[in-house]
Amino acid sequence: MDAVTALGLIAGSLTTLSFAPQVIRAWRTRSTADLSLAMLVVFLAGILLWLVYGVVREDLAIIAANAITAVLIGLLLTIKKKHG
Repeated sequence: MDAVTALGLIAGSLTTLSFAPQVIRAWRTRSTADLSLAMLVVFLAGILLWLVYGVVREDLAIIAANAITAVLIGLLLTIKKKHG
């Protein structure tokens, strides 16, 4: 693995992990009232486009970070739908 890929993986890990506390809090409290549905949907659309971009570019860092972030956003959307 080259230094640029390592840098991308570290950056992607940090930005993805920064989203995890919100998911954990929503999971524990079953509350997503403070989260905008529109923001989550638009954010997910952007993440999915980044994921496609990463696949086209064959960039592991972009693929990994955005795939995991998409799952986290999907969890938040599921909690929001279930618990409003």
